[in-house]
Amino acid sequence: MEGAAAQMAVPVLGIIAAAAVTFYTVSFMEMRDKSFEELDEKYSEFDDESGGRQRRARRRAERERKKK
Repeated sequence: MEGAAAQMAVPVLGIIAAAAVTFYTVSFMEMRDKSFEELDEKYSEFDDESGGRQRRARRRAERERKKK
């Protein structure tokens, strides 16, 4: 009976581990993208106003497109 439980537990633990790795990978990628966007917005303020506005509008449109 113990052999059957071990045979079931190993694949289940493997699936859980793979899900955890995937979750953290995606989370860190999103945090990295967000921090790069914030840096870009911070330093785009030094550019001329019309260029910064256009970039922000493009980014907003891109985010909306990704949400759909």
